[in-house]
Amino acid sequence: MVRQVRAVRTRRALVRAAAEVFAEDGYALASLPVISRRAGVSTGALHFHFPSKDLLAREVEAAATVSVQRLVVREGAGLQLLVDVSRDLVAALAVDPVLRAGFELGGDPSRKSAEGPGRWWCEWVHALLREAQGAGELARGVSPEAAAVAVVASVAGFGRLASRHRVRSSSPLLEQFWALLLPGLAAPSRRRPVLPGPRAAGTDRTPR
Repeated sequence: MVRQVRAVRTRRALVRAAAEVFAEDGYALASLPVISRRAGVSTGALHFHFPSKDLLAREVEAAATVSVQRLVVREGAGLQLLVDVSRDLVAALAVDPVLRAGFELGGDPSRKSAEGPGRWWCEWVHALLREAQGAGELARGVSPEAAAVAVVASVAGFGRLASRHRVRSSSPLLEQFWALLLPGLAAPSRRRPVLPGPRAAGTDRTPR
C-alpha cells in the first residue's frame, strides 16, 4: 500500500513537472532530465513510469482533458452555460500548469497530436451551440460552427493572457468579448446570458 501511494505521488509530480517544462520550453526543447529534477525524482523513476517523452506528454494531455470535462459538469444549458464555463476555464488556465500545457501541446508544431483538451473543448462548444440553435437561443442566420470557432479561438487567447498576467488582466477582456459577441449571437426574444465577471472565491459555479 505504501509503495502504491508513493508511486501515485511520483507519477503526479512527474506530470506536473512535465507540464511546467512543456509550457515553458515547448515539447521539442523539453528535456527529460530537467523534468525529473523538477519533480524531485531520479531519471530511472521517470523512465519507469514514462518510457518516452511522448507518453509523458500524452499523460499531461489526458489529465488536462479530465480537468476540462469536470469543469463543464454543472447545471445549466445553452449560452449561459457557455459563458460561465468560458470564465472558469480562463481562470483555471491561469493557475493550472497541467491544463495549460495540455492545450499548448495540441498546438505545438513539433508534435502533431489529435488528442487532448483542445479537441475535446472544441467539440463540446460545437455541440453546445448546436443545442442552443435547436432551442431557439441563437439569432437567425447564426452558424453554430462559425460561432464555435470564434469562441474557441478567443477563449484560448484569453487563457494564454491569464497564464502570463493572471485572471485580473484577462477577465475584463473576456467580459468585453462576450459583450460584443452576445448581441449578434443570441436571439432577441431570449433572455441575455449574464456576463462573466470575476467569480468570488468560494461561490457556486452554477449559472446565475
